[in-house]
Amino acid sequence: MKNYYNVIIVGGGVIGTAIARELAKYKLSTAILEKESDVGLKASTSNSGVIHAGFSYPPGSLKAELCMRGNELIKDLTEKLGVPFNKTGKLVVAFNRKSLAKLYEYEKISKKNGAEVRLIGGEEVRKMEPNLAPCLAALYSPNSAIINPFQFITALAENALHNGVDILLNTEVKNIDRKGTKFEICTSKNNLICDYVINAAGLYSAEIARKYSGEDNYKIFPCKGEYHVLDKNISYLISHLIYPVPFINDTKSIGGSGIHLTPTTDGNILIGPSDEYIEKRNDYSTTNEIMDLLTKEAKKFVPKISSKDIIKSYSGIRSKIVPPEIGGYTDFVIEKSPDYDSFLNLIGIESPGLTAAPGIAEYVVNMIDKDLNLKHSESFYPEREKPVVFADLPENEQNILIEKNPNYGEIICRCEKVTRQEILDALNNPLGVRTIKSLRNRTRITMGRCQGGYCLERVADIMLEEGLDLSQITLDGEGSNLFSGLLKGVSG
Repeated sequence: MKNYYNVIIVGGGVIGTAIARELAKYKLSTAILEKESDVGLKASTSNSGVIHAGFSYPPGSLKAELCMRGNELIKDLTEKLGVPFNKTGKLVVAFNRKSLAKLYEYEKISKKNGAEVRLIGGEEVRKMEPNLAPCLAALYSPNSAIINPFQFITALAENALHNGVDILLNTEVKNIDRKGTKFEICTSKNNLICDYVINAAGLYSAEIARKYSGEDNYKIFPCKGEYHVLDKNISYLISHLIYPVPFINDTKSIGGSGIHLTPTTDGNILIGPSDEYIEKRNDYSTTNEIMDLLTKEAKKFVPKISSKDIIKSYSGIRSKIVPPEIGGYTDFVIEKSPDYDSFLNLIGIESPGLTAAPGIAEYVVNMIDKDLNLKHSESFYPEREKPVVFADLPENEQNILIEKNPNYGEIICRCEKVTRQEILDALNNPLGVRTIKSLRNRTRITMGRCQGGYCLERVADIMLEEGLDLSQITLDGEGSNLFSGLLKGVSG
């Protein structure tokens, strides 16, 4: 097993994988260390999947600069990586005079940031979104968009892997020591040596910095946001991102964008997120109180939304660096350790981190270039083959696939119309991940109205056929086994 790298990235979320792919363009040996069983299992994918246009961030801030750059880069990047991208546009809606005044403030900020927006009246809003409750006006952002965050992160990771980056999953950093001009990273598996460390550990980034410096230079305050997922059969209700005017809604805001409605690339609508400071970084619970609030807030926008349309609820956690007693936003922190130039910390990369990721990757690589004198690799290949999504294909193309491969003719997940071959492809993914959650994130099994009631058993059968035993069928890795054994008299 390899134990020396030029650069080691701690964290396999959207920031870590974006940086890894950017570094793959150069003649370097690079690795990602990720403590989870797959890339992008935490904050990077437990969000709305929104690509922001940068019109609400303080002019001159790193956040505004990198959001604008990320928005500029991401469409071309998703095309190269075979990831769905939908330029929906965003409406920030004003229902009263006070919030209308706030829209004028955002219009001024957008001009300073170079973001394209325009104010539109209530009648034009109604034409764009006929199911929206009557409003006074809205700020329209045509360059806001949506992607599937997990597919994006997976694509970044797979393309980085294809270009020589090692991705070490289930590998937790225990300690980091300075050894002369290099670093020794003690992990849950082995010890690694590197020239340069990039700390992109999200919620755990302050802890990683502390493992190296021994000082509490940073502090993360976890902030939970809860979401509802609505059935695809009401996808017609909205076609744009629908946002309130931040900080002027009926709920107490601590630095989020307010509860909003998000159409997804998969056809569902998301309601959320709420925003609540929490004590534990692993508290992904949902609560009846917030669930009721989300539905109530959504109905203010679109009265036709009903609680019967909800098929799932979930939560995500932001890594805020602003304490609860202050609230609100502050800028991204991307800086070198005060002790060594070759230890780079990325702290507090909350929203718009998904949007900014390609811009952050460029920014970080430019910082590294000054230290490592990077040289381009002639062999870098920027594209990834788009996975087959059978349900999205025209009928004639589906028939051609079935004729070539009968596995495409067997539907395993009826809600999402996922075929046996798609599950087999996902099981044999380049990262080698074989959990239910990894299959779900790659194919959408268990994500429909029945939430796995029909397909989970069938997926487990396929996993057994592919050589896994029951003890290896887990939700998301070690300690999350789904089965204790076979029933007496039933063979595997």
